[in-house]
Amino acid sequence: MTKLTFGALVGLAMTAAASTAISSKAMAQDAAAGKTSFNKCLACHAIGEGAKNKVGPELNGLNGRKSGTAPDYSYSDANKNSGITWDEATFKEYIKDPKAKIPGTKMAFAGIKNETEINNLWTFISQFDKDGKIKQ
Repeated sequence: MTKLTFGALVGLAMTAAASTAISSKAMAQDAAAGKTSFNKCLACHAIGEGAKNKVGPELNGLNGRKSGTAPDYSYSDANKNSGITWDEATFKEYIKDPKAKIPGTKMAFAGIKNETEINNLWTFISQFDKDGKIKQ
């Protein structure tokens, strides 16, 4: 009975360790997939060190930023007055249908409907701080 209990504990420990390794790997894959998904955004947005506003604002430090506040970007009144502070839930709702979330926005993008792609995109975008550096 003692050998059986010990064997079960060793098995559980090994499963937990493997699960942690898989979870870390999955997170890295999510950011990599999100970077690929961000290609849809590149025509209008920049992110990372040295990012500048384009047709749309740069997206560094988006998590926690109030809508309509990227420096030197000319936002629509709808965006400036939306009252939104960007976080994961708000971004995920917005990216599905930007014009539904902020009626009157200048953003001309049909949206992304695939939940996995949205999750990956958020993982990629939210890793950048306001200076465009990847958070540690």
